[in-house]
Amino acid sequence: MKAGTKMNNYSMHHQTAKSYNFLSANTHVIYFFISSIIFFISCGEKPQAEHYGFLTLLGNDTIAVENVTRQENTLTSDEVDRFPLVRVRHTVIQLNPDNSIKHLVMNIHTPSEPENQRECKVIADVTNDSVHLSKTDGRGTLHRDFATGGAIVVAHVPQMYSLYELYFAAALKYATSANSNNSVPIRQFYIDREFDRFPLGRALVKPLDSGKAEVTHDWLSGTGEATMDSNYHMLRYTGVRTTYKVEVSRLTSPPDIKNIADRFEAIETKAGTVKQLSVRDSVHAQIGDAVFLVDYSRPLMRGRTLLGDVVPYDHVWRTGANAATQFITSAAIKLAGMQVPAGMYTLWTLPHRNEVDLIVNKQTGQWGTGYNGAYNLGTAKFTTETPGTHVEEFTISIVPQDAKHGTLVMEWGNFKWVAPIEVQ
Repeated sequence: MKAGTKMNNYSMHHQTAKSYNFLSANTHVIYFFISSIIFFISCGEKPQAEHYGFLTLLGNDTIAVENVTRQENTLTSDEVDRFPLVRVRHTVIQLNPDNSIKHLVMNIHTPSEPENQRECKVIADVTNDSVHLSKTDGRGTLHRDFATGGAIVVAHVPQMYSLYELYFAAALKYATSANSNNSVPIRQFYIDREFDRFPLGRALVKPLDSGKAEVTHDWLSGTGEATMDSNYHMLRYTGVRTTYKVEVSRLTSPPDIKNIADRFEAIETKAGTVKQLSVRDSVHAQIGDAVFLVDYSRPLMRGRTLLGDVVPYDHVWRTGANAATQFITSAAIKLAGMQVPAGMYTLWTLPHRNEVDLIVNKQTGQWGTGYNGAYNLGTAKFTTETPGTHVEEFTISIVPQDAKHGTLVMEWGNFKWVAPIEVQ
């Protein structure tokens, strides 16, 4: 009986031991499997970095080029622009999940600046309700703090289009989450402008159909338009409806920024001075005793189509670039049959497909987007001609004929507009 009992106890112990060993072995397998999953999740590779760039053209002239790397919420950019100063930038941005800026560091090299301003570093830290900015160069460090009111915050550089892409991406993500097609307000801080004098600016991004969106902001005269894909990548941008008539395209092969920057610097150094993209010029002329002055900016053709494109039909044109074109006459005149008393005016034009109107406006000193027809002195018709040679740079001239007569002439590309002047 005792022997049988021992045998049964042994058998039960042996079976229990086998069961334990089986469970123990499987537990180790399960543990190893779970541990492996945790290991691969925690030690797995990061999402692959995106490498791309942007090319900015004004006509057939390159204005800016950018090389961008995006790794999750870190964006690194190397960029060079000439607008008109050559500036070379290296920027690292930490982004929030909505593509707004959390932390930005930008190092800027501006070869034409005085030595103590040639190298500059801008740092921005953005919280839920404020942005802290610092700018350091050879003169010291400037600090500023601005309240954001909880708005989406982005950075602004006129021709740095990775920043524009962030404008659009942040706003469109917000619009999607809100299930709204309304314009999204954004606050922007400035890099190149002295932010001790310019607080946060305001921008609006409006979603459109077919992956498009519009942007307007404090330093953009007009409305820019971007084409975006479903991943909030900006594929194209056009400034055709702004005073910055650039065309921007996304590059799938990032460019060699150093080589391009060296070339831009060499061109700037050779020129000796930095010129505006549309140089300001003046015309002085005399017909008899009457003295005339025209002060205006002279955009270049740059291979572009002018009438109907750069200069749209049926829209008032500033007649040049930048500030409005100023016109001074010391004597009363007839201009294309229009009575113009002695004084200072601004000149505007209204091109149509078959004719061109000349507008004389009594308001002066305004920017070229500040046309107000309520101040018009009057309008008259130009005579249209074809210039004898190609005119690359927009040109206004006053050509005397005798002591009482002359002409006001505007030429650019393949158009020439002429208005007779008669001194009263």
